[in-house]
Amino acid sequence: MNLHWRRSLAQTLTPTRQALAGLAIAALLALPASRHLLEASMWRHMVLQYPLWMLAGALLTAALPERAKNGIARWNASGISGLILAGTALLVLMIPRVLDLALLHPPTEFAKSAALLATGSALRLSWRRAGLVVQGFFLGNMLLMGVAIGQLYANSPLRLCNAYLLDDQVRLGNWLTGLFTVLAVAWLVQVAWWIMRREADTQAMAGSAPHSSAHRAAP
Repeated sequence: MNLHWRRSLAQTLTPTRQALAGLAIAALLALPASRHLLEASMWRHMVLQYPLWMLAGALLTAALPERAKNGIARWNASGISGLILAGTALLVLMIPRVLDLALLHPPTEFAKSAALLATGSALRLSWRRAGLVVQGFFLGNMLLMGVAIGQLYANSPLRLCNAYLLDDQVRLGNWLTGLFTVLAVAWLVQVAWWIMRREADTQAMAGSAPHSSAHRAAP
């Protein structure tokens, strides 16, 4: 049943459909009305707009030709280069000054959107290649950084962004703290599930091995 569901999902989410969905999301986000709605609030700016641009970038990556993916894979050994790129971009884009400039300076807004698209693409191309150890190192650093930035926004007595009020800044800080905490718990649950599944598979293989040997030894 699980295999059938995966095949059905793969047939539905073809690379072309994924790319079209990513293009539609990017076009919607680029509309002035969408930008105004999301950027009018500090928490919507970072908690909603940022992930949506990253989702668009991840979906658009499905349309990359295999030759381009192979070329990126040679540069992105074990997903390390892509994860470093994504982490650096997110760190820069969380600086309060960047939020202010994105609202006032159109080239900065364009650069921000392009960086988020590239971040989503880099995460998609790097995550599976990274493996649990590299994934854990990346997430550990990013989650701690996210919580620290959230606490900074929530507890700072000063407005860090001139374009947003202090109440909105505190709200963003609480959102970031809660969001990154949930992501950390979800990651730990996933790792625990993967370890239990691997142990179950190992025990199943160990249990079937003696039975197979006895069957072959029987006259």
